[in-house]
Amino acid sequence: MHVAILGNGVTGVSAALRLRARRPDWRITLVSGESTHHYSRPALMYVFMGHMRYQDTKPFEDSFWGEQRLELLRGWVTRIDLERKRLELANQPPLAWDKLLLATGSKPNKFGWPGQDLDGVQGLWGLTDLKRLYASCALAREAVIVGGGLIGVELAEMLHSRGLRVTLLVRESSYWSNVLPPEESAMVGREIRAHGVGLRLATHLKSIEDDGQGRAAAVETDQGERMPCQIVGLTTGVSPNLDLVAGSALRTGRGILVDGSLRTSVPDVFAAGDCAEIEVPGAKNLVQQVWYTGKKQGELVAEVIAAEDGAAPEHVYDPGIWFNSAKFFGLEYQTYGRVNWKVPGEESLYWEHGSGRKSVRIVHLGGKVIGFNLMGIRWRHEVCERWIVEGRALEHVLPRLGEANFDPEFYARHEREIAAALARQGAA
Repeated sequence: MHVAILGNGVTGVSAALRLRARRPDWRITLVSGESTHHYSRPALMYVFMGHMRYQDTKPFEDSFWGEQRLELLRGWVTRIDLERKRLELANQPPLAWDKLLLATGSKPNKFGWPGQDLDGVQGLWGLTDLKRLYASCALAREAVIVGGGLIGVELAEMLHSRGLRVTLLVRESSYWSNVLPPEESAMVGREIRAHGVGLRLATHLKSIEDDGQGRAAAVETDQGERMPCQIVGLTTGVSPNLDLVAGSALRTGRGILVDGSLRTSVPDVFAAGDCAEIEVPGAKNLVQQVWYTGKKQGELVAEVIAAEDGAAPEHVYDPGIWFNSAKFFGLEYQTYGRVNWKVPGEESLYWEHGSGRKSVRIVHLGGKVIGFNLMGIRWRHEVCERWIVEGRALEHVLPRLGEANFDPEFYARHEREIAAALARQGAA
């Protein structure tokens, strides 16, 4: 049995490792045109800023893949031949497969802006983008970043570290307000400005100006402002990468449509990670594009592929309790469960430190805790998740906040102050 995995990101690699553990005798090939070896995409920021070397971003030694008998094929796939079960590659012979996992990830959004294909205009997704950024920085003094999400602020910090004047264009009236509640959004905005980065809110990109030689020279906003820049970062979110399946027999929506076991509409073809859209009977389809969901889907789809008699009932994707984490310059952020989902009846208790750089939000529904938002404070993932899973009431959680403290030895303790303040709010 030969399983080909198209994509060597966290989803593809997690699937390959689990599949090897389950099927020691199968042939497994990871195919990627971007890189021979798996690397951590979030670490590219730190490579650019000089905090890490590229080889430090690889979770495994290069010898690991041979030891695990996992074949690595470096090449760009030009077409997936579903009928003949083979991958057609540029300048290489086709690769035949018995089962295929599509883990092609996602790609940055573009919205047809004039000038969006000029030199100096790019997203930040992989090694190719990083190489382009190095080249552009050598010619740049100013940069404008379009989009107010996590990749946008990472790119701002990267360019700011190189001495460029950086401005963020954000269409919302407050930074990342479609995800963050108002207080946390305002805190992030203050952090960005405190580091000398410009922040234009409620502002849309209109066009990108050509310098006459095919490079970006300035942007024009919908407010009529012309902003000189030699780098334009497009970080307006990502979409499932469907380039290779367009026009094929595979059913697609926003992503490659799969069932709860990550099977596509074509036998022996599976999809997982950023490129997959999971159909959920009676509910909204799931497209999940963060690291841990990619890993989780990769491990599950390997179990499904390895099962001789098809997916057993337990091999159905369960997204679990949502979580995410990030860093906005010097401000750490963690979120667990349902925060700012605007569920009817949802309420929250909020504490903010006098410095304006630390906060805790506990979201509850019917007295039971359903979410946590943390800024500038670390709490233990397993504790927050347990309280949510167990449906703990506020009365249980507030006296026990110390259990969640991530590192009580080295970090200031605020639990007593937080618990008292939140208890007063809950009693009001």
